[in-house]
Amino acid sequence: MSETKRNKERVDRAWNKLYDRLDADGLLLSGRQDRKRLSASMLWKWGAVAAIWIGIGVFLTTTYRKVDESVEAQVLLMRENTEQSTLVTTLEDGSIVYLGGETSLRYPEHFSMDKREVSLQGNALFDVTGNRERPFLIETEEVRIEVLGTAFHVKSDAGSPFELSVQRGKVKVALKNKNQEMYVNAGEAVTLETHQLRLTDYRDNTRIARYLESMRFKDEPLMNILRVINLHSSGLQLQTSPSLGERRLTVAFSGESPESMAELICLAMNLKYIREGDIGVLSE
Repeated sequence: MSETKRNKERVDRAWNKLYDRLDADGLLLSGRQDRKRLSASMLWKWGAVAAIWIGIGVFLTTTYRKVDESVEAQVLLMRENTEQSTLVTTLEDGSIVYLGGETSLRYPEHFSMDKREVSLQGNALFDVTGNRERPFLIETEEVRIEVLGTAFHVKSDAGSPFELSVQRGKVKVALKNKNQEMYVNAGEAVTLETHQLRLTDYRDNTRIARYLESMRFKDEPLMNILRVINLHSSGLQLQTSPSLGERRLTVAFSGESPESMAELICLAMNLKYIREGDIGVLSE
């Protein structure tokens, strides 16, 4: 007799002994007195079936959860600027992107825990929020850009050579199809010439200034719009309440002063504007 069969017989005897004791003590329901006793092997079979179904349920739940998380992680948003004025958008991490004409930016709705990756086609000015644990990565057709926190301009439109100029901080630029990379510091630029990266000095800020001459915001929270205005204002700083800051607005500016921008916003959103020294307050 096999050891497995002996074990089952021992368990069957133990189960029957327990059943007899429960029956003798009156602990079994009377309606079941004349039913056949269940063997442990039968219980094992039913237990195995139950375990299989439970296992399948856990597996499917886990699988669907992983699929849902994967799909959510892959949801991409797109900002496309088909006009000549600058389209300004603020990303989830607080980084600001100024999109030039005929430019598109793809980015995830939620950045991953270890990196912030976007894809650019065209020309844009980036003001990246610093985070050493989550580098900011930009994919263009020929070049991969990695930054930790800095402001720089990227030119990657079709028909002209790639160019990147750094306003502040440091940027790492790597050529995709060749083993070449370099670091670009503030006041420097890198260009792509005959399939090679070339580093030069760059002291001309007029190109960056052109992004700020005519700006548009599309369905952007008021707090983000005010933040952009404040970044480029040497005096007046605009403020509002957190609840108003969540309201979204589509608006365009073209050369107005920060105070004129505030007044235009108030007109569009039916708000009040009060200035106290260098502080401008927008309220209901």
